[in-house]
Amino acid sequence: MKPLLFALPGNERLGALLAPAIDAETGKAELRHFPDGETYWRYETPVGGRQVALLCTLDRPDTKALPLLFAAAAAHELKAKSVGLIAPYLAYMRQDHRFQPGEAVTSGTFAKIVSNEVDWLVTVDPHLHRRSSLDEIYSVPTRTLHAAPLIAQWIRDNVQNPLLIGPDRESEQWVAAVARGADAPHIVLRKIRRGDRQVEVSVPDLAPWKACTPVLLDDIISTGQTMIATIKHLMRAQTPPPICVAVHGIFAGDALEELIRAGAARVVTTNTIAHSSNGIDISGLLAASVRALIG
Repeated sequence: MKPLLFALPGNERLGALLAPAIDAETGKAELRHFPDGETYWRYETPVGGRQVALLCTLDRPDTKALPLLFAAAAAHELKAKSVGLIAPYLAYMRQDHRFQPGEAVTSGTFAKIVSNEVDWLVTVDPHLHRRSSLDEIYSVPTRTLHAAPLIAQWIRDNVQNPLLIGPDRESEQWVAAVARGADAPHIVLRKIRRGDRQVEVSVPDLAPWKACTPVLLDDIISTGQTMIATIKHLMRAQTPPPICVAVHGIFAGDALEELIRAGAARVVTTNTIAHSSNGIDISGLLAASVRALIG
């Protein structure tokens, strides 16, 4: 019997690409809210004895996490054979250390909550700056996938004479991997973050690459402030208008519009989070790991 794929609201487009790639039936469910704001979830497609995969990217997670957890718990209660989570963007990975006394280390807490309700997890390029793998905090089998080859191929196909620019030294290994795949040079910035919307960057001498098209790379575009600060440096150096590329496009507030106003020629993201900037499809990347976990 085919596995069942349930795409939670906002994930329908990616679900339509993923279901045939994993040879799954697209399940139907009802998600709504009571007048007091509480979540109502009902499986319209029976899940008993079936392998269930829940597709739910977790940007803006506080409105998505409870429906997801209720859906996973209900599937187990209704005797699903297994319940897995496909979270192309995985939330609560940034706060992985107690930077100030009294802070909650939310990455570990969130991992425990999710691990209690699902049997496996697949995600793309989670924020692992201070952890070696998800296995440090998740107690279920996980698959961490990397979009670098897909991004490199997009750059090869769409950008002439690119210069790849990473946001900071922590990103250098990842940016270097994309650069190798794109057969392009790369540099990284020195970044000082003074707040959620206050970023200072130092750009190396660009004279050797003056004729190149700058491609600004990052794993996440949230406020976009690092890229905006970099674009201002590039404009002063009179480079060609830069292209901004990221795995996950969160775009808090008016981030996309601010990037375009700053001088970005184009902003491109993968479809881990549904957005008008999506130009790189990760459904094939997800499919191989999901098929292996479903068995």
